[in-house]
Amino acid sequence: MNLFDVYPLFDITPVKASGCYVWDSEGNKYLDLYGGHAVISIGHSHPYYVEFISDQLHKIGFYSNSVQNPLQVELATKLGELSGYDNYQLFLCNSGAEANENAIKLASFVTGKKKFISFSKCFHGRTSAAVGLTDNPKIIAPVNETPNAIILPFNDVEAVKKAFDENEIAAVIIEGIQGIGGIKIPDENFLIALDQITKKNNSLLILDEIQSGYGRSGKFFAHQYFEIKPDIITVAKGMANGFPIGGVLIHPEIKPWHGMLGTTFGGNHLACTAAIAVLDIIKSDSLIENSDEVGSYIMSELEKINSDFTVRGKGLMIGLEFTVPVKKIREKLLSEYKIFTGISGANIIRLLPPLCLSKKEADIFLGAFKKVLVDINLLLVDQVN
Repeated sequence: MNLFDVYPLFDITPVKASGCYVWDSEGNKYLDLYGGHAVISIGHSHPYYVEFISDQLHKIGFYSNSVQNPLQVELATKLGELSGYDNYQLFLCNSGAEANENAIKLASFVTGKKKFISFSKCFHGRTSAAVGLTDNPKIIAPVNETPNAIILPFNDVEAVKKAFDENEIAAVIIEGIQGIGGIKIPDENFLIALDQITKKNNSLLILDEIQSGYGRSGKFFAHQYFEIKPDIITVAKGMANGFPIGGVLIHPEIKPWHGMLGTTFGGNHLACTAAIAVLDIIKSDSLIENSDEVGSYIMSELEKINSDFTVRGKGLMIGLEFTVPVKKIREKLLSEYKIFTGISGANIIRLLPPLCLSKKEADIFLGAFKKVLVDINLLLVDQVN
């Protein structure tokens, strides 16, 4: 049997990882500034994480949600305390797409409405309703096309008001920071307006913090830079450092009924253990503070470089937008300097490293990045030092 060939692959086979580094089958060591699509939050192979999961596997790895699982309660308690949402409710699933799918379904249940608003360049997943609300026609199959999705310009309050005037809206869904869309940050006034408009119209506000959550922005959630509290928050990627899990944080006034949502594997013993370990390490190793400090350092150093790109982001979620394609920059960083980075579209480099990235490791990237810009004639050699 052959693999279904849907992924463009690098000619690299990782076999070992530790902290912010990955080693391939040839023994080459790479600095990981992409974290496997922002999934690696606490660093690769953290010893506490490895031991914690191993111990749990010796006890019980899985049973269904038909029995009590105290690990779910422990996870919900620790997540509430660290995030500042201790009075919210938690529904556990397996991925970011599932988290958004359940959030959308929940909002429709609660409001009795069908239509949803999302925004240009957004990405909310590859499942039915989530992909229908994603602004990428290439990944929307005919079965996912729906008149219930209204995709509006990003940061356009008037467009949102008009959509509400013309439609019964169940919810607005927006990323804390757009990831695949190119590290686009919602304006403070825009998020505040969304909060006010949804409340006024008996609608819900869903914050998709799947990529921007869990400390990546320098706060636990990116929307916490602003004075809002959404009705629903979705999480996944950094939640268990690579172990599949997702979650939906739900306002305390939203009441559940048995069978409202459900999942076979969501919130299983091993997944909860991995997620608890991540929260423990984020807290003990001050990784949110480190994300803010090192991310601010990287952005300030990048802004000093006199080349044709702009820098935006928060914490260790950073985008570098060029006026030219960045494929060659990414390839040179990988092949010549052994540094993994991500891209968004043709012109944006994305940096999404583990939150334990040090300033010393950041300097390795900054030095290599300048040399690559010189090599491709985007920076003069005398500007490197």
